[in-house]
Amino acid sequence: MRILAIDTALGACSACVLDAGEATPSVREQVAMERGHAEALMPMIERVMNAVDGGFASLDRVAVTIGPGSYTGLRVGISAARAIAFAAGIPAIGVTTLAATAAPLIGREPGRVIAAALDAKHGQVWFQALNGQGKQLVSIRQVNHRDAARAIGAGPVSLVGSAAMAVANEAWAIGLDALVLDESKAPDVTWVARLGLIADPEAAPPRPLYLKAPETTPQDRARLPRR
Repeated sequence: MRILAIDTALGACSACVLDAGEATPSVREQVAMERGHAEALMPMIERVMNAVDGGFASLDRVAVTIGPGSYTGLRVGISAARAIAFAAGIPAIGVTTLAATAAPLIGREPGRVIAAALDAKHGQVWFQALNGQGKQLVSIRQVNHRDAARAIGAGPVSLVGSAAMAVANEAWAIGLDALVLDESKAPDVTWVARLGLIADPEAAPPRPLYLKAPETTPQDRARLPRR
């Protein structure tokens, strides 16, 4: 089985192609960026697919990060994944950014809580905690740094993600054994692919996961408000 994975949810634009049973993608491209995903993604996908035998016709699945993340970035990636999946007649799989961020630690941190913490701006964090085998302990949520630390419980905890240090500071303040293992601004797209390969398409649709409303408000029925 071959999968194309896409990530535009956070601070990178990324794509890779991974074959089931292989340890590393046959081709991978990841560029750090805060804006410009819409312009960068399709040329990146074209380069990636041109580098694999069979091109788009060789794909069995498409995986894409569905959030939490940037409202605009999520729309860009999900729209591309859906379009490619529809054209190729293959399933599109949604993978959360928190799952992809935490995935490298599953099975490698015995006896420790694994917590993924991503910067949601304005003192907020997108947060999820798992046990060492990947079972969910704290569901995906948006909270402040202190509440994220308190949700961990007794610990000990290994933290990853762009807000890992901010949550660790609060964890240390309440006496938890906390380690910061990675502060990357975006997940490794290879893990988006790996999770996409094992996911059930029926249970993981490519639907955006928003934990806060977009920072724009539409007009009331397309009318300007009266003064």
